[in-house]
Amino acid sequence: MPDRIIAIGDVHGCSAAMDAVLAAVDPRPGDTVVALGDYVDRGPDTRGVLDRLIALGERCRLVPILGNHDEMLLDIVSLRPSLLSGWLSFGGDATLASYGCTSPEGIPEEHIAFLRSCVSWHETDGHFYVHASYLPRKPLNKQPLDVLRWESIRDNVPGPHRSGKVAVVSHTSQKTGEVLDRGHLVCIDTWVYGDGWLTALDVDSGRLWQADKTGRMREQ
Repeated sequence: MPDRIIAIGDVHGCSAAMDAVLAAVDPRPGDTVVALGDYVDRGPDTRGVLDRLIALGERCRLVPILGNHDEMLLDIVSLRPSLLSGWLSFGGDATLASYGCTSPEGIPEEHIAFLRSCVSWHETDGHFYVHASYLPRKPLNKQPLDVLRWESIRDNVPGPHRSGKVAVVSHTSQKTGEVLDRGHLVCIDTWVYGDGWLTALDVDSGRLWQADKTGRMREQ
């Protein structure tokens, strides 16, 4: 069986959904899993999500991309405490609760080190992967980080990228629970922390796996 490239959308602390999706995907050593970011905040088990991602990196090739929520946490850890109140209201309170602590100082260094190891983008022969969005005319290594991590595509879907490759993104939650497929762009954030699903996509075959925040798989 050929090696696969599997993309996974925003997890947001929903470890039960991640467990169910990974059990269904069953990554093999030759597979590549591209996690599109926002591992922390909003859901109940950020700690469990990061534990699972670290373990996944020992099972197959894991390419973790940094999301805007992950970036906020790292900014606070990097001695920008003025951001703390904003982060807490942005879902950070759920992250601290998962660790049983009242400040980011209580988060294990292993988890902070994992977030610091995350990349801004990833590229393969036919696709590229970013957390949020991109500028169509700029090469990936020239993209502004605020676009890659923060820009919503809800009202502004970018056009085809100059590379001709298909963009696989997350960040902009599809409240319908359905993947947004524009041909040149696929968005797989399907609102797991709300009433939607965590989506995993086999980018070559188009196969989907989806689970809700309780771990219930969706029939495809």
